[in-house]
Amino acid sequence: MAGSGTPNGPQRAETHRPQSHLAGTRAGAEVFAHEMEAHGLADRLPDLLVEASRIAATVTHGIHGRRRAGPGETFWQFRQLQSTDDAQLIDWRRSASSDHLYVREREWEAAHTMWLWPDMSPSMAFRSHLSDVTKRARAIVLMLAAAELLVRGGERVGLLGLTQPTASRRAAVKLAEALAQRADDPVLVASLPPKARISRFSGVLLISDFLDPLDEIASRLEVLAGAGVRGHLVQVLDPAEETLPYDGRTEFIAPEGSLTWIADRAESLRDAYKARLEAHRAGLAAIAHRLGWTFLVHHTDRPASEPLLALIMHMSAGGYRWQQPSPAKGATA
Repeated sequence: MAGSGTPNGPQRAETHRPQSHLAGTRAGAEVFAHEMEAHGLADRLPDLLVEASRIAATVTHGIHGRRRAGPGETFWQFRQLQSTDDAQLIDWRRSASSDHLYVREREWEAAHTMWLWPDMSPSMAFRSHLSDVTKRARAIVLMLAAAELLVRGGERVGLLGLTQPTASRRAAVKLAEALAQRADDPVLVASLPPKARISRFSGVLLISDFLDPLDEIASRLEVLAGAGVRGHLVQVLDPAEETLPYDGRTEFIAPEGSLTWIADRAESLRDAYKARLEAHRAGLAAIAHRLGWTFLVHHTDRPASEPLLALIMHMSAGGYRWQQPSPAKGATA
């Protein structure tokens, strides 16, 4: 079994540097393996993009604009003329059928910039027998679907540390192309988001398994949140990482490095493992709460539309263009 953490807890396994004369050969083999993996991901991206578009279309129902008056081109409603209004704003056709003067109000259309980052490190390639997709594939689908919906809402999106923000209708396609071309970029293959400078009042969406030590995660997120950036964290886990459903003699292989560990009775570790995972998750939630960010957990055996819908509701509360008339029943992350 190759997992994203050791059986003793959710932290990533240590990487040991080979000290023998075979170090160069082994390193070359690893580079070649990563290159093949990158090509495989590029081959799959069109399918992931189609899936993201389908999921975005599924959750679009019921979403509409900000429904607030402000600068923009989209008509919202008529209202009676007030003493502070300019006479040029009067809609004479509407006013002619009434004893009052009316003005046309437009809907607020100030665009935000949302920076997206999917974790594509080796641990995200994990998939157990309990799921049909890898964590990496699900992270990419969620990122592209979120980009699709954000652009439909009039926002700008960009890959954190990689691309410039865009409001193009083909934004999701452009992001997929950037992933295919730069799949081995350190920004993507690192297990923590880059230390990018983000302008004030922007947003950031980070999708990862977040299994690094809590102090490292907190340090990196504090850098991103330093300019008043509002963020959203989505922890993607395989169901096996949640439950440790293994019995008997089991070999655990670290996805990063060459560390392996054999447990004679894997079931005996289950309670301690779950306790440590819960403690780690509570720490993540505490970090997000301290920064004023949102945090949700998604398992890859669940539909991708569930966390996407939850994200929309969180973003609505943060002032983005989406507003949900009422919470969707039965939607869980």
